[in-house]
Amino acid sequence: MSTSMGATGTGITTNSVRELLSDRKVFPGLPDDLDEDAELVLDSLGLVWLLHVVEERYGLIVEPSDDDIAGMTSLRRLTAYLRTAQKEGARHDS
Repeated sequence: MSTSMGATGTGITTNSVRELLSDRKVFPGLPDDLDEDAELVLDSLGLVWLLHVVEERYGLIVEPSDDDIAGMTSLRRLTAYLRTAQKEGARHDS
């Protein structure tokens, strides 16, 4: 996992990731009240858009491996991946 983080300091939460997934133009099939453990399937365009917004909002550049992407199967797992990337990025910036 390759990461870089700006100086934003805002933590990524399940609710913030749920909000990012609420754009119906990009994720038309996801409910607003997406359960943390509901199956989540992101297509490549949706994933690219999501990572772009994470970079803009949190200053976090994430380049997930194929294994990382395969593990993003729920809101909980996606959030955990992004939080780990954010923590690792913060360590690298120190």
